[in-house]
Parts: sequence; structure tokens; C-alpha cells
Amino acid sequence: MESNWAAAHLQVIRTLMERSAIYRRALAPITLLLGVLGVVAAAIAWFAEIGTDQSFAAFWLTVSVAAISGAYIMARRQALRDHEVFWSPPTRRVTQALLPPLLAAAVSSTLLVFSAPVDWHVTWWLPPLWMILYGCAVHAAGFFMPRGMKLFGWVFIAFGCLMAATLVFIPDVPPLRFAHVLMGVFFGGLHLVYGFYLSFTEQRKNEM
Repeated sequence: MESNWAAAHLQVIRTLMERSAIYRRALAPITLLLGVLGVVAAAIAWFAEIGTDQSFAAFWLTVSVAAISGAYIMARRQALRDHEVFWSPPTRRVTQALLPPLLAAAVSSTLLVFSAPVDWHVTWWLPPLWMILYGCAVHAAGFFMPRGMKLFGWVFIAFGCLMAATLVFIPDVPPLRFAHVLMGVFFGGLHLVYGFYLSFTEQRKNEM
């Protein structure tokens, strides 16, 4: 039984290594999609003046569900284009790596949505918490993807920790509308930068 499990595990690792180029091609449009969605969502939240605790958490929880759904839809399209099975063992491995931190972020948002009104200073801790947990999720998935994904995860973790440290020393935080700006910058802007980088490097590889 253990030998069969080890053989299956090695086969998954071998498949992941063989498909690293495919995953890299799929990551560029997915990352760009997440970036555009983050920027657009932040703009909508700013102009709609979404500024209460529950509405802030509910809005970005909805955006995250849309982002994850869009990413998996694009991954499925890439799998069909390459004549591969979508829900393959490598896909399950990546999903298992992403699930714990993303689930923790979703639970923290849901608890705030259904809790009694809290001080909006507390809600400001959600963005750095989400950034750190998302960075952990990306870093975990990076073990099955191109090496740059782990570094990308560390960027989110570092900025999340920096933002959390800043909140400790700020005596009075600005209104929640400005938290939408930070969400757009990090979850939108960083994804766009990395997406364009992946697209540019992939084009250069194809030209060589």
C-alpha cells in the first residue's frame, strides 16, 4: 500500500514538473484577470462609498469568490485547449495547497459580516490579514508552480506584515474608503505587474 502511494506521489510530482511551462502560460492571463478585477472592484467600492464594517467585508468576500471562480474557469479553458483533464491529480494538489489559508480568510470575513457592529478601526486589520493569508496560499501553491510564485507570495506576506505593523503605530486610521484603495493597489496592482511580467517573459521565450 505504501509503495503504491509513493509511486502515485512521484507520478504527480513528475507530471507537475512536466507541465510547469503550461502552468506558466495559464498563470499570465489568470493573474491579469485577478489584477483587473481587483482594480475595478476597488474603484467601484470607492465611488459607491462602501464604508461600513459589514459591507466592506461582504464586498471583498464577494470579489474573492468571483476571482477564484474566474481563475478556475480560465484554468479549465487552458486544460481543454491542451486536451488535458481539468481535475487532475496536480490540480487537486494545487487546490489542497491553496485551501487552508483561503478558507481562513473567508471565515474571518464571514464572521465580521454576521457579527454585531464593531469599531471600524478593527476592520482595518482585515486587509493585512487577507494579504498575509493570501501570500501563504500563493507560496504554498508555488511548490507546484513556477519558482516566481513563491516569491510573489512572499511579497504579499511582507506587505501584509508591514501594513499590520503600521496600524499598530497609527493613532487614528483613515476611513474605510481608503482601505479599498489599498486593496486595489495590492490585490489589483501587484497582480497586474506580475501578470504583465509573465506575459512579457513568455513572449520572449516564444521568440527565441
